[in-house]
Amino acid sequence: MKPLQLSPDTALKLAQKLNIPLEQLMHMPQHILIQKLMEMEKDKNN
Repeated sequence: MKPLQLSPDTALKLAQKLNIPLEQLMHMPQHILIQKLMEMEKDKNN
């Protein structure tokens, strides 16, 4: 599995928002990242 194709700035911001290490974010499968972002958005709206 190849790392996510994100700009360094975007990767840093996502890692901070998700509260996970940058290395973990870069090797996270894309579908899991999308799921986490959707959960974060859902929590923000509630």
